[in-house]
Amino acid sequence: MEHGLIDETTPRWGGIHHLAMITPNMDETVRFYCGVLEMPLVTTLRAGSMRHYFFQLAPGNTIAFFEVPDAEAFSKPAGLMTQKNLQFDHLSFFLPTEEDLLLLAERLKEANCEVTGVVDHTVIRSIYFHDNNGIALEASCWTVEITDLGFNPENEVLFADPEPVPAIEELRKGKLKHMPTSQLPKLDHSA
Repeated sequence: MEHGLIDETTPRWGGIHHLAMITPNMDETVRFYCGVLEMPLVTTLRAGSMRHYFFQLAPGNTIAFFEVPDAEAFSKPAGLMTQKNLQFDHLSFFLPTEEDLLLLAERLKEANCEVTGVVDHTVIRSIYFHDNNGIALEASCWTVEITDLGFNPENEVLFADPEPVPAIEELRKGKLKHMPTSQLPKLDHSA
């Protein structure tokens, strides 16, 4: 394939599936994203003791958080460098089907890029790889219809966390008891 031409092996990108971030407190994160930003919580997963929750930005496009209780929370001005470990984990691109994941995996292998096999997370299927800068990437497809995504804690497939944070019960009842605040970091103009 020549650069820029589309054929049957060209990935059918559908936007960002999810941006994976880290939070030390999932309950406060649910309160901020659902309460302050009014993004619907569309799935809750649990891997051992680690929660993994997804908030929908647009149909099928989400921001997700892993709960790591001892993670350091901090803020930095956008676009400025930091020596701290960031709360970013990985970026997942959206593909429409598992067949598309397999085609991308083959494309990566043909380019001598290491890639995992398809990983089944119940509500999504994914492959994992890195870019040339070492940035962790994932490509994912939903295993449920995108139109089925929405706040529905009675759906045990999408809301699989057996011990959801208290904010979910408050959302189920229609109102969060409190929402967290945030502040911009202070810039040091003396340098």
